Amino acid sequence: MRGAGGSQGGELSFLLGLMMMCGGFYLLLSSIVVRTHFGFGLQLYSLGGFGITSGMIMIPFLFGVGFIFYNSRNPLGWLLAVGSLVALIFGVIASVNFTFRQMSAFDLIVILVLSFGGLGLFLRSLRQSPL
Repeated sequence: MRGAGGSQGGELSFLLGLMMMCGGFYLLLSSIVVRTHFGFGLQLYSLGGFGITSGMIMIPFLFGVGFIFYNSRNPLGWLLAVGSLVALIFGVIASVNFTFRQMSAFDLIVILVLSFGGLGLFLRSLRQSPL
């Protein structure tokens, strides 16, 4: 009978590693706090010492939408609208901040051992064992 990864045996280490890995990575990802400092008055970009806020990005977007509704074949309207949306999306993504919640060293060690110990067991079960 062929086991996990086509090798002989390895089903127990496969299942144990998978459970440890899933539990550890779940705990790791649930310990991350996501914050953002996005707002219409906050600076997203800087050009030559001049700060561009997200509210300023909406102005060319409004002109682009106006141009599109006036003449939908106008490439300037599409360029303004799409370019402003892309700049706004990049600004929002750039303003995201990831931090760990407060935890003890024991909690962090348990999370890391579960995550990467489980990953090691999982990967070991997939390789051919020398029997």
